[in-house]
Amino acid sequence: MDRLDYGTGVDEVIERPTRTKSANKKRKWREIEAIKDKHRLIKELQDMDYNFDYDSAMR
Repeated sequence: MDRLDYGTGVDEVIERPTRTKSANKKRKWREIEAIKDKHRLIKELQDMDYNFDYDSAMR
């Protein structure tokens, strides 16, 4: 009779889906939202003051 070798199954690791993909998606959406907020703020400032220059204000 053949011996059962229980050690071979341990070498094969089944990878489960990690949460990094969803965390990366959330981070990307946060970055996108931050960029949108920045653009909204610039637009509001330009609406209030037509001479507003974003580049010179952020230096």
